[in-house]
Amino acid sequence: MVLAVISDIHANLEALEAVMRDIEQCKADKIICLGDTVGYGPDPAPCLDLVEKTCDVRLMGNHEYAVIGKLSPQQINRTAKISLSWTHDQLADTAMPRITDLPLAASMNDLYFVHASPWEPDKWRYVLSPGEADVAFKHFEQRVCFNGHSHIPMIFALGDDHVRRQAGHSFQPNEETRYIVNVGSVGQPRDNDPRACYVTYDTTEDEVLFHRIEYDIAKAQHKMKQAELPAMLIQRLQTGV
Repeated sequence: MVLAVISDIHANLEALEAVMRDIEQCKADKIICLGDTVGYGPDPAPCLDLVEKTCDVRLMGNHEYAVIGKLSPQQINRTAKISLSWTHDQLADTAMPRITDLPLAASMNDLYFVHASPWEPDKWRYVLSPGEADVAFKHFEQRVCFNGHSHIPMIFALGDDHVRRQAGHSFQPNEETRYIVNVGSVGQPRDNDPRACYVTYDTTEDEVLFHRIEYDIAKAQHKMKQAELPAMLIQRLQTGV
């Protein structure tokens, strides 16, 4: 079975549609969305619709959490507040129940899926260092955890009680090693590569593949300008930082 794992779409419909076309070419059997479908970008409702239509598993991200009013203002920076206020205004009342009931985590056989960290997933902690990964490994039992949140594709491997960190790259997991795999971001990459990022995992071949997909960045930026979203959010689509 081939699983496609996507995260951090951030209302970027151009990036999401490009990724979905690529997933179709990969003949994925199931699609898992790790959250943050909304926020930052200009198309929250169309992205929610497409994710709901195509994804077998949909999780809560911190931006969904904020839209439904579960994050305190102190937990949101100024730029995010502006985009979240705009996003809230764009979503009809009928869209809110579709967000409110999203789970924080899911599991499938020996795989665990979460938006941020397995450690207190509703606190939206980042897993960026070996020390943070060491804590995270203690809060799930499965062999592989897929997460997002940081927008940076990354791999943490736990073997012989030692955590190693690597940049996101395609690999075949070692049977005696546990992993945390950050799948990067579909709609707002931050690893100096503006292309959309997602992961597939072939459970039969036991192979994790990272995919980078070109999309129409200029079109997405034009929509953001029309919506008068913050200039920093518009620019970072081009630079990938």
